[in-house]
Amino acid sequence: MNETALQQLVEQVSLQYFGKPFWHKASFNKRLRTTGGRYLLRSHNIELNLHYYETFGKEELIEVIKHELCHYHLHLEGKGYQHRDADFRQLLKEVEAPRFCKKIPGTQKTTKALRYEYKCTACGCCYIRKRKMDTNRYVCGRCKGQLVSI
Repeated sequence: MNETALQQLVEQVSLQYFGKPFWHKASFNKRLRTTGGRYLLRSHNIELNLHYYETFGKEELIEVIKHELCHYHLHLEGKGYQHRDADFRQLLKEVEAPRFCKKIPGTQKTTKALRYEYKCTACGCCYIRKRKMDTNRYVCGRCKGQLVSI
């Protein structure tokens, strides 16, 4: 699907489900990773995740478009357009749009971060850190002894 076909699809979905025209630009953004799409407040454009379309197909893309159009139409009408607003949730139910999109397989980040362990040579106290630290610059907080990386 190219950009012009996407633009026509968004305009068609807007008229079909909302009964209102879509006047701005819809495009694919290859850099989106964790979301199916996004509505840009300043320009009123909609960006959609190309990977999401390639993974799940046109039917799921239409569901994401409906979700983003809920943000679009409510924002232009001056109503609550954020996920927590009652207006937004009500419109989602009316057009049967999902509140959250599916996860793309294989794109989740690893939850366990790297850990660095340091031990004091004098008192034996252990320190676990997420970030690497300079053992020449820092000393033990208890006894001011030398730290060694484990």
